[in-house]
Amino acid sequence: MPRFTWQKSSYSGSADNNCLELAASDTTLALRESDDPTVVLHTQRPQLTALLRHIRTTTPRPRR
Repeated sequence: MPRFTWQKSSYSGSADNNCLELAASDTTLALRESDDPTVVLHTQRPQLTALLRHIRTTTPRPRR
């Protein structure tokens, strides 16, 4: 198991402890929530890209 360097989402405030963190190796992406860092989701770039594309295209956006 690779040892990851975690990066906090830029959308999270510095004092907020409820954010998404991401780490990457050559072949794997790992995601976790900062409030429960023991639960880690491992995936690969194509799968995460497909998930994010699906969310962006199917999730209604609030009107401004």
